[in-house]
Amino acid sequence: MISAGDFRNGVNFEMDGQLYTVVEFQHVKPGKGAAFVRTKYRNIRTGAVVEHSFSPTEKFEEVYLNRNDMQYLYNDGNLYYFMNTENFEQIPVDKELIADGLPYLKENMEVHMVSHKGEVISIELPYFVELLVTECEPGVRGDTATNATKTCVVETGAELRVPLFINQGDVIRIDTRTGTYMERAKG
Repeated sequence: MISAGDFRNGVNFEMDGQLYTVVEFQHVKPGKGAAFVRTKYRNIRTGAVVEHSFSPTEKFEEVYLNRNDMQYLYNDGNLYYFMNTENFEQIPVDKELIADGLPYLKENMEVHMVSHKGEVISIELPYFVELLVTECEPGVRGDTATNATKTCVVETGAELRVPLFINQGDVIRIDTRTGTYMERAKG
């Protein structure tokens, strides 16, 4: 058990059958009245963020999440198959759990599988991935007075905005959290 007075950023807890992680916390001791803990926490499954104040003595079940290194193998309809890199066990994961990362997921990519009591909760992609540009319209000469961009398609099918100097066949680095172009990959 963990009390609200012990909350810190990144602490995972269970409340009303749901799993949460503390995003922000603040211990408040007003001049009058009892102290309280102002907390912003995120639902681990849905991603919804809630702000709530707790009494420092309120108790919750502490949650321990397992993070395993996995390798993405292939998909079969709505199931995506990942292999544990230590024991080579293959685990199917529903498309819903990786919806945000799908545009950047490619075969043989190393990811983290987050689970709780044997149930897969989410798939965490690396923060940055390098993908090959498969389609890109040519940049127009003389159109560089401003920070001009154009649309391109990468090998996974994702579309994003890139600078005019990027061409088909280039490898670019993408931030998977925001889906934005970062830089042209080296080598």
